[in-house]
Amino acid sequence: MAHYVDGFVVPVPVKNLMAYRAMARKFGKIWIEYGALQYTECVADDVKPGKVTSFPQSVKLKPDETVVFSWIVYKSRKHRDSVNAKVMKDPRVAGMDAKNMPFDGKRMFWGGFKSIVEL
Repeated sequence: MAHYVDGFVVPVPVKNLMAYRAMARKFGKIWIEYGALQYTECVADDVKPGKVTSFPQSVKLKPDETVVFSWIVYKSRKHRDSVNAKVMKDPRVAGMDAKNMPFDGKRMFWGGFKSIVEL
């Protein structure tokens, strides 16, 4: 069965990594509560700058930051749209203030993807 995946790449100041983890755990539980199949957040371990492009370059990584790569798995795009609509209306998410986030959301990027191979 093919799934639908939302993927995210986020620059996070190393000093804020624990706060980011706490926020991600909270939000992940909300996404799962509304039906997401999987919620995963990973911190960079082996992501060197490239000559043309790379994870660090993609978010204009600063020396005191690290890269977080995340994904959420859904049954389909329709399922993703339904889950995200519910999540965004939830007061635990709707009331969040972008200024108080432990990362720079202006350099975050994301997108939705249809799976083409699942083993």
